[in-house]
Amino acid sequence: MSSSVTVTFIRHAESTDNLRPIFDRKDASLSKRGMKQARALGEFFADTQFTVIYASDLKRAFTTAQALYKQQKDPKPTYVSSELLRELDSGIAEGKPFSRRRLCYDTLEEAMKCGLYPNCLSKDEKYPGGESRVDLVERSKKAITQLLLPHVWKAAKEGSTDTHLAVVGHGLCLYEIIYELLQMSPNQAVRWKFQYDDRYDYLNNAAWTRIVINIEESHSIDMDQHPPMVMDVTDVNRHLRLYTTKRHIRESSVASEDSEGTDNGELEDITDNA
Repeated sequence: MSSSVTVTFIRHAESTDNLRPIFDRKDASLSKRGMKQARALGEFFADTQFTVIYASDLKRAFTTAQALYKQQKDPKPTYVSSELLRELDSGIAEGKPFSRRRLCYDTLEEAMKCGLYPNCLSKDEKYPGGESRVDLVERSKKAITQLLLPHVWKAAKEGSTDTHLAVVGHGLCLYEIIYELLQMSPNQAVRWKFQYDDRYDYLNNAAWTRIVINIEESHSIDMDQHPPMVMDVTDVNRHLRLYTTKRHIRESSVASEDSEGTDNGELEDITDNA
């Protein structure tokens, strides 16, 4: 009996902090453009029946997820807010302008003494009061174990194929969750793509990547292990482009979100399939 679970990973719409070269603040709101992006997402997914919407509790992700939830038809999906889906905590660097280079400073402490806050840290470096990428990886694994795998187990037991989860979060966090999830698949081609295909780097604002988790039949299920799974990445960094009054924009799905003119609400679906 075949079974599967579909997971759509959605990055929050554009925030006010995305418009400036600073470390994101926890309470950053959506920009005016971000609010339009969030509403457009809700409209686009209105006919997609999600089983559960998981969302970061940070304002920019919460607002995006609520726009998605409001457009869902009855019966509404379950809505779950989780700190596991928060963005990497920048600690004392939060809200400060970031430097793209370490320049001549050997340590992070030396750079901070000079008022510089580099965003190119090693995996185990972190700002005081914040998280390292290693910390984020561990939190991402917990998100998979606590939020996603229970649905995979349930589908495996019931032989169901109609579970569809939405996970609304942030660029770095979603990157790590998707990466760690794909490591559970025996499909080496999928894992290779994620490591070497630039499209997989980071999601644009209000963009999504979709993974179908196909659960292989197994006569014995060990609850201490995840069930045998084969991943199928069906969409990568797919997003809606808002038309503008000055010009129509059609760019690749890994291009910048910057545009000229005033959004008039017309939408274009730009697809970059895996």
